[in-house]
Amino acid sequence: MSGPASPAAPPMPSAGAGYPLGQAYAWYVVLVFALAYTCSFLDRQILSLLVEPIKRDLHLSDTQISLLQGLAFALCNALAGLPLGYLVDTRRRMPIIGVGIAFWSLATSACAVARSFAGLLVLRMGVGMGEATLTPAANSVIGDLFPPSKVGLPLAIYSLGVFAGGGLALILGGALIGWLESLPRVLLPVVGELRPWQAVFAVLAFPGLLLAVWVFTLREPPRGAAADFDGPHLTVALRYMADHRWTFLWLNLSFGVLAMVGYGMAAWAPTFFIRAHGWTAGQIGHAYGLIFMLGGAGGVVSGGMLGDVLQRRGLRNPRLTVVAVATAAAAPFVIAFPVVRTADTGLVLLAGAVYFSTFVNGLSPALLQQMVPNQMRGLTVSLSLLAQNLLGLGLGPTLVALSTDYLFRDESRLGLSLSVVTGVLLLTALLLLRLAYGPYLATRTSIEGRFARAG
Repeated sequence: MSGPASPAAPPMPSAGAGYPLGQAYAWYVVLVFALAYTCSFLDRQILSLLVEPIKRDLHLSDTQISLLQGLAFALCNALAGLPLGYLVDTRRRMPIIGVGIAFWSLATSACAVARSFAGLLVLRMGVGMGEATLTPAANSVIGDLFPPSKVGLPLAIYSLGVFAGGGLALILGGALIGWLESLPRVLLPVVGELRPWQAVFAVLAFPGLLLAVWVFTLREPPRGAAADFDGPHLTVALRYMADHRWTFLWLNLSFGVLAMVGYGMAAWAPTFFIRAHGWTAGQIGHAYGLIFMLGGAGGVVSGGMLGDVLQRRGLRNPRLTVVAVATAAAAPFVIAFPVVRTADTGLVLLAGAVYFSTFVNGLSPALLQQMVPNQMRGLTVSLSLLAQNLLGLGLGPTLVALSTDYLFRDESRLGLSLSVVTGVLLLTALLLLRLAYGPYLATRTSIEGRFARAG
C-alpha cells in the first residue's frame, strides 16, 4: 500500500484554475498537439510497412528489424525522457515541444541515406530522443487548460494522434511505397539515387518541420497550481514518488505491459498478413490503416469519455476499473486474430483487438494526473513513458521476433508467435492492474484530501 503523502508536496490546483486563454484557444492547442502526435507516429509506424525491403537490402533478421522498430527508439526515448520531463516542470513548454519536433523530423529524413543496420539504428535512436519531448509537455499544458473533471476527453483527443499517425503511416505509406516502386529510379539532389523505402523517410520530414514552426506560435498558459515546492523540485518530487512507490510501480508496469501488446501487434500485424495471406504492403496498409485509425480512435474516445462520466458520478477508481475491463475484453480478439484461417476473419478480430486494447490510451493520462500535484506532471508522464517505451517498444516487437526466430524457428509461424506472446502479456497486465488498484486508490484519496484542506 502507498504511504502517506510527503508534507512537502503542494496542493492540487483549484477546479477553476486553468482558463486564462479561453476554452476555444484551449481546444485549438489540443488540436495542434494532436497533429504533432499524429506526425510522431507517422514517423514511428512507417517502419512496419518497410520490413521486407529493409530486410532484403540490408540483409537483416526479424530480431534486428525488431530492434529498429522498438529498442533503438525506446532506449533513447527513455534516457532523454526523465531530464526532459524535469525541464517540462520547470521551463516554458512550447519551445521544448517545437525543438523536439524539428529534431525528430530531421532524424527521420536522415534515415533516407542509411546504408547499414548500424546507421539506421543510430538514426532511429535520434527519432526517439526527439519524440521524448512531446507527450510530457503536451500533457502538462493540457492539464493547465482544463479542470480535473473534464481533462479526460481533451487528453483522449490528444492521444488520437497515435492512431491517426499510425493509420496514416499504413494507408498513405502503403500507397507511397507502391508509387515509388513503380518509378524506374528515385533521385534526390546531393544524396543521389534512393531505394523506395529510403525515399519514404525523406518525404516524411516535411510535415514535422512545418508543425515545429506552428508550435512556436502557440502561447504558453500559466501553470495551474498556486503553491511552489517547499525545497528543490527534484528532491521533493522523488520523495513524493518514494512515499507512493507502490502506486508508481504497479501502475507503470501495467501500462508498460499493455504497451508491449499494442506495439507488438502494430509492429508485426502488417508483416503477418503479407507472409501468411500473401497480401501486398499496399493492401494491408489500407486495411490495417483504417482499422488502426477508426478502431483506435473509437477505443481512445470511448475510454476517455467513459472515465469522465464515471468520475463525475463519484465511483471509486472508475478509470482504473475501465482499463481492467477493457483489457479482459481485448484478450480473445488479440489471441485469435493471428491464428484464424481466413484473412477477412482475421481483420474483423484485429479490429476488436485494436478497439478494446486502446481504451487504456484514453484513460492513462487522466489516471496519472489524478495521482500527482501539478508541478510533477511532466516528470510523472516521462516516468510512465519510460516504462511504456522500454517495455512496450523495447520488448514488445522483440519478444515476438525472438519467439519466431528461436522458439518456432520459422518466419512463417509469425502468427503463432503473435498469439502466444500477446496472450501471456495480457494475463500479466490483468494481474498488475489488480495489484495497482489499492495503492492507486490510497494515493488518490491522499492527494484529494490535501486539495480539500488547501481549498
